[in-house]
Amino acid sequence: MDSRTGRDEIDRRIAAVWRIESAKIVASVARIVRDVGLAEELAQDALLAALQTWPRDGIPANGGAWLMTTAKNRAFDHLRQRALHARKEEELGADMATLGEDHQPDFVDALDAARQDDIGDDLLRLIFTACHPVLSTEARVALTLRLLGGLATDEIARAFLVPEPTIAQRIVRAKRSLTAAQVPFEVPRADERAERLASVLEVIYLVFNEGYSATAGEDWMRPTLCEEALRLGRILAGLVPDEAEAHGLLALMEIQASRTAARTDAQGRPVLLLDQDRSRWDQLLIRRGLAALTTAQALIAGRGMTLGNYGLQAAIAACHARARKPEDTDWPLIVALYDALAELRPSPVVELNRAVAIGMAFGPAEALPLVDELMAVPALKTYHWLPSVRGDLLLKLGRLAEARIEFENAAALTRNERERQLLLARAAEAAEAPPQRH
Repeated sequence: MDSRTGRDEIDRRIAAVWRIESAKIVASVARIVRDVGLAEELAQDALLAALQTWPRDGIPANGGAWLMTTAKNRAFDHLRQRALHARKEEELGADMATLGEDHQPDFVDALDAARQDDIGDDLLRLIFTACHPVLSTEARVALTLRLLGGLATDEIARAFLVPEPTIAQRIVRAKRSLTAAQVPFEVPRADERAERLASVLEVIYLVFNEGYSATAGEDWMRPTLCEEALRLGRILAGLVPDEAEAHGLLALMEIQASRTAARTDAQGRPVLLLDQDRSRWDQLLIRRGLAALTTAQALIAGRGMTLGNYGLQAAIAACHARARKPEDTDWPLIVALYDALAELRPSPVVELNRAVAIGMAFGPAEALPLVDELMAVPALKTYHWLPSVRGDLLLKLGRLAEARIEFENAAALTRNERERQLLLARAAEAAEAPPQRH
């Protein structure tokens, strides 16, 4: 292995460690400096130090701990420099008692906050801070995805189906707004939580989705992100036990995560839902998910309400979880649940999923016109699952040449290598399949 190849391998390993550990590092540093923008900068400084040091000295046995220690040292150095600068400006002299009285709270407050807060969890505190009402909903979600998931700007843009520069501007402005407003780094009190809860739920949901089906890279899934979202979802459901949507989201994630082992084959290639070996589904996670869904349903029943966005999605996931075989799936019920979801939260992606369910319940000929209408929706122009779904319907209808083109179009749109290989394989399947007679 030549030096260039060796350096590339080290850089890849550093990137892998950073992707796993960055959110924890930013959150821990933010608790010290009380500024999420500054915390990210200091964490990035630690990453740069790793890029400079590890190729020379070797990769530490615990790279995450090395990055955390380095970032925290940067944070404490920053506070010391800030205190010294303020001390000189105010001409307070060399009296350490005065320094302690006027400036030590930078350190003490951070430690006291961790002890006194009702949730001693830096990551959750980071989410609530990034979801402060001073920011727009879009900015809250984008910033938290950046800080919590360590996602690149282009990956967040794909999650939102909006241009990358738009997301970049949101993130920069969000950090500046939090700093300017001097937003405290804390979990808000009960009377302030409700207005931020919807945004927090959305953040956790999108982080889970990025882990469940990665928008880019060589792996179809990022299990660490799924696990982190699940952990935060469980904590949040405990924090707001009377919020049905918190339990609905938890139910959805538990059930979806139950399929993880069955979603790839031995070579790491994707296995689609209807082709999965359901004996590999995690029954413990399914039971936990169904229990959370029951809790959400009980909460809304007592208030004369209906399931919300996440509760409805969890109910759809539960239909799959309860089916021992794909043919046992209650597709008409899934269509009805998507009808309710489309009424509650109309979106092109919901309509696309509804069309898939209609195709399964009533046949591809019923679904294809619905998908054709969606082809003209601007927000789905670069959404690779749209041509993929259309290709699947065309394949079932025996329109093989058209199906092949759609699968190839979908493969060209995705930036996930595993998905691209899957879609090209489906294109080849369409090209090689014998014409169907009608």
